[in-house]
Amino acid sequence: MNTEAPELKKSLNTFGVVFLGLAWMTPMIFFTVYGVAFEAAGGMLAAAYVVAFIAIFFTAYSYSRMVKAYPISGSAYTYTKKAVNQKMGFLVGWALLLDYIVSPIIACLTFGLFLNAQFPSIPVYVWIIVLNLILAFVNIIGIKSVARVSGFSVIFQVIFIVFFCVFVTKDILTGGDGMALFSMQPFISSDFSIGTIFSGAALICFCFLGFDAVTTMAEETVNPRKTIPRAIFLIVCIAAVLYLAIAYLTEIAYPDFTFVNVDTASAELIHMVGGNLLSAIFTTVLIVATFTQGVSSVTSVTRFLFALGRESILPNKVFGYIHPKFKTPVLNIVFVTIISFFSIAIDLDTAVTFVSFGALTAFTFVNISVIAHYYVRQKQRSIKDTFLYLLFPLVGACFIGWLLTLLEKQTLFIGIGWIVLGFVYLGIRTVVLKKSVSDLVEDKVAIRNRLTEKSM
Repeated sequence: MNTEAPELKKSLNTFGVVFLGLAWMTPMIFFTVYGVAFEAAGGMLAAAYVVAFIAIFFTAYSYSRMVKAYPISGSAYTYTKKAVNQKMGFLVGWALLLDYIVSPIIACLTFGLFLNAQFPSIPVYVWIIVLNLILAFVNIIGIKSVARVSGFSVIFQVIFIVFFCVFVTKDILTGGDGMALFSMQPFISSDFSIGTIFSGAALICFCFLGFDAVTTMAEETVNPRKTIPRAIFLIVCIAAVLYLAIAYLTEIAYPDFTFVNVDTASAELIHMVGGNLLSAIFTTVLIVATFTQGVSSVTSVTRFLFALGRESILPNKVFGYIHPKFKTPVLNIVFVTIISFFSIAIDLDTAVTFVSFGALTAFTFVNISVIAHYYVRQKQRSIKDTFLYLLFPLVGACFIGWLLTLLEKQTLFIGIGWIVLGFVYLGIRTVVLKKSVSDLVEDKVAIRNRLTEKSM
């Protein structure tokens, strides 16, 4: 009888993880939310992106600390469970599940809407079905194929952003000398408002979502304690450079830019900058970016479900199963593919609402987990450690927690309802199995002990 624990195949290096994170994040999201973010920040997008980067940087730091402590799949769920307690870990994991499981739905729906706009004769649901099947196939054959596809998409997105910035820079230099490229105008103006900038930053934080998803791939990464933290900071910093470059240059080149429709503001901007040719390229790159976001989203959620299945929070035989040939969680991929077909019947606003609650809840508790693990439990309380393991994560927790309170009441109501449903599920499952919350992870401990004994 084979009693060995199922294992994921370690094949990802730093660049593979970075590409997966950027693909999930989708750098082109800058253009997707351009109009809404522009209005929220009062036109001062560059300043708002700086504030958002600072806030996300603290949370990214917390993720990098926790993945060093626990380099296994599970992300915020694992960190909170280990650092705080089992019940709180389940709460965060259940909230994070809402975020992860809806992300592929957003990708499929967006993909269908964009392609339907280009080819009106083909219904949205056809594109959704086609994309779902492709995402399942790419994820089943292995994580390396996912990394390759993600890398291809990210390169195209970055190339487009660079070309866009070149076009804008040309307009700046045409209208003045080289010194025009160096200006404080995007950060300070006559109608400067800190409150407005922070409001814009609150919305813009969502453009950085994706750096956290790579922590779910820790068990498929070579030397995860070093690779994942390095990749997290690279992802956040690369995204910040891209976003800031676009915002800074466009504000200098077109200080009086206005748009007709907030939802299509980026299309109006791009057409003004590069005409029909740049607009056509933009549409193509955006569709490719949406596709690869779907690939990365399915990868993340299936690995998270694997972590829950392996610990018997979800049925182990299904969600903890690894295909013997492909070394991927095939049943999880099939499950997520079936769920993603709901994108045929759901609207984009509703899907984004689910993701917002789950992501911000997880971010808040990851910051808290750093304090609980390093400062409280390990008692690392020197002056340096107080900054690293108390003040830094506390700033991150307060800022992200504040953003969570800014969500609409309906969003908070749905999110809390989802968590209540999770506790009902946990109660039923623990009664049926006659196990406590702590006992639900007993199998995992036994697995680790067996593996340790084998290695000795």
